[in-house]
Amino acid sequence: MAVTYTNRRGVTFYLCQSLTKTGKPRYYFAREPKGRAIEQIPDGFRVGENANGLVWLERERPALLLADEIAIVEAAIARHPQSRNYHVGVKHDQIIISERAAAGTDDLVAKILGSLGVPPGGSVRLRSDVEARGTPVLRFSLIDAERRRFIVKRWCFKGRIDDWIDVGLDGPLAQIVAPAVARLGTDDFFEFFWSAEA
Repeated sequence: MAVTYTNRRGVTFYLCQSLTKTGKPRYYFAREPKGRAIEQIPDGFRVGENANGLVWLERERPALLLADEIAIVEAAIARHPQSRNYHVGVKHDQIIISERAAAGTDDLVAKILGSLGVPPGGSVRLRSDVEARGTPVLRFSLIDAERRRFIVKRWCFKGRIDDWIDVGLDGPLAQIVAPAVARLGTDDFFEFFWSAEA
C-alpha cells in the first residue's frame, strides 16, 4: 500500500519516487500515483506541509523547539478574536504564523459566489481553496537555545523590502507572544516596532 498524506485542505497525496540523472532516488508527493509508489517513508525523512497545503518529504533534523513553546503560540492564536484567519507552522528553529489570504473577505467571496448563481454554502471546494491560502506574516525565531530566547520578526510588505524585519522584541516566548499576536489583523501590525511604551 502506497504512503498517502491528506493535507489541511483535505487533498490526498501519494508518495512517489523517481530517479535523478545520476541514478539517485528523488521523492515527491503527487495527487495521483506516478512513477514508483513508495510503501513507507524512507528512514531519516518526514512529511512537511506549509500553510497553503503544499506537501513534501524533508530530511529529519533534531527538534530545536519544545512542544511547550509551540503550544504557547498556538494558545495565543486560539485566543485571538480572528483565530480562524491564522495558521501556526513550525520550521526547525522557527514558529511561523501565516494569515489566511482571504482574511476579512468572507462577504466578498459570498457576493462573488452569489453573482455566479452559487447558493449559500455551495461550492465548498472553491471556498476552501480561497480560505486555505496563507501568507507568512509573523515569526518567532530561536536565538539562544540554552536560555530559550526568541526574536520576533514580521513580514514587511513594502515593495522595496519584501523580507522579514526585526521588530525589536525578544525574550522568552511566554513574554513576547501575547503583545506580538495582539497586533495581528490590525493596522498597528504594519507599524509594529517595539518600544518601551508598546
